[in-house]
Amino acid sequence: MPSLVRQHPAASPETAIAHFTQRMAFETDCSDVHASQQAGEVDYVLVDVRGEAAYAAGHIPGAINIPHRLMSAEFMAGYPRDTLFVVYCAGPHCNGVHRAAVRLAGLGFAVKEMLGGVTGWLDEGLSLTGAQSPQQARPTFTCAC
Repeated sequence: MPSLVRQHPAASPETAIAHFTQRMAFETDCSDVHASQQAGEVDYVLVDVRGEAAYAAGHIPGAINIPHRLMSAEFMAGYPRDTLFVVYCAGPHCNGVHRAAVRLAGLGFAVKEMLGGVTGWLDEGLSLTGAQSPQQARPTFTCAC
């Protein structure tokens, strides 16, 4: 009897390459965002899609706040069409990031999700702006989407 892991056969290496390459077209992670910031290679707009109060309580350095509900053609008109947006929300328990990604893509913009959101950023041991400390800030990070 195979283990639960082997109950469904793994994909071929070629299929796995295609699958994981495609995922990276949609996702980035906290570590890559932080590393690009540290290297001064920020060729994207980092967007916190939570509500204004959650953003004010603590957000990732360099992020701007555009709650997904405000993402309209009129609101986003000031951004060039070739802008890459990296969006994040409270964490993996929140779908506000997906709502934002759908809106931005629907408006014709390239978009990637930063996996983990604020929760992932804090789990990496990274600091937030606008919060006293990660330990004090963590309980207040609801989506408020």
